[in-house]
Amino acid sequence: MAERIETVFKQHFRRTDLETDYQWERDGEPVVWAIAETAGISEEAAQDIQAILDDKHGSFEAAKSGEETEFCSESYYEESGIDDYMWQEQWGDFEQSLKTEARFFSRAAAELLSSIFGGIDKMSSTDDRPLVIDAGQQAKMKALYRARVFQFDEKLKEALCRPDRHLGSPPSLLAIAGRMNAHGISVFYGATDPVTAIAEVRPPVGSQVAVARFGIIRPLRLLDLTALRAVTEPGSYFDPEWTARLERAKFLRSLSQSIARPVMPDDEALEYLSTQAIADFLATENEPLLDGIVFPSVQTTGDSLNVVLFHKAARVEAMDIPEGTELDADKSQMSGDQDDFEYTVWEELPPEKPSRKGDEEDRWPDVAKFVESERHAYDMDLREVALRIDLQSVKVHIVQSSQFQCDVRDVRRYRRKKSDNDF
Repeated sequence: MAERIETVFKQHFRRTDLETDYQWERDGEPVVWAIAETAGISEEAAQDIQAILDDKHGSFEAAKSGEETEFCSESYYEESGIDDYMWQEQWGDFEQSLKTEARFFSRAAAELLSSIFGGIDKMSSTDDRPLVIDAGQQAKMKALYRARVFQFDEKLKEALCRPDRHLGSPPSLLAIAGRMNAHGISVFYGATDPVTAIAEVRPPVGSQVAVARFGIIRPLRLLDLTALRAVTEPGSYFDPEWTARLERAKFLRSLSQSIARPVMPDDEALEYLSTQAIADFLATENEPLLDGIVFPSVQTTGDSLNVVLFHKAARVEAMDIPEGTELDADKSQMSGDQDDFEYTVWEELPPEKPSRKGDEEDRWPDVAKFVESERHAYDMDLREVALRIDLQSVKVHIVQSSQFQCDVRDVRRYRRKKSDNDF
């Protein structure tokens, strides 16, 4: 038992300095109390263990000179805290490699990410929230809001005619690099409320922002960074693997802050490489595979949340529009006030064609259509639909002003005469 206590104290405790800051009270608690509390034993049993360990670590010379040794009866101990230095060092090497050596995964990178995120769905936060949450019609998170900025009416009208295409995730050719996606990889960036969605696109004053609600129509699994920042690992001091799990949990807490931190526009190309790699790994390689990430908004205050759905979960269901339908959007003035207007979308359906049973034309296949469909077969989107736009939710917001919350710092200016002795 004494040997096990000794191992635990080496891993989790440190002896406090007898004269730290020369305070009246010494940090920590007496060694016997620390042993009793850690092992869950009586004070008498703890005294016996302390005596055994004191004999092991003490010496005649130390006692003669009054030097305090490990586990002597007058010593005090406190928890040493968890050191995630090795994790931080490996992550720093990983980031540097992405920026200066290789944009694609190496075996070492895959192993590091697997060791970080593997089995993350079995972990929880200090307030008992799961790190991986469900989204969908049977879950608390049933829908997301997405916004897009427009500076020209014609572009806005085009989007209002087909908001499923223009407000949903962009086609790959138009997908620019973002926090969680590389250039050309189309993902769905949304928010849990329309105000946050608007703030995230940072619209200029005078622009128009189209916002729509997208229902999540199939079950998705998302990594929740708000829970990850408080991840914990329950365990026992006497579990030899607990220290390693605590070190990983500490690193995950710091990583959650790093993933969601604000990045200056000029730094995005390099600073987003690591978060893009994380997203790609979680979507395609991790156990368990995930569909997206929930993270706090840096553009708003409070509990506002952003959600990114990875490419495989970013497909929006196409609107049910009969072939041949003509679409048009109008900006209609409501009164003499030039700012009093609304948008209207018209769907003009084609006339019904009379049935021509038995016609020669109907007995033969349309070869041209067949060839055309074959030509585009490889362009078909085979992803399972995950989102459906709520057409009744589409609104246009005209940006009138913007607000900023700032920390203000004084600037002091001094003038002095340079002497001949200054170098």
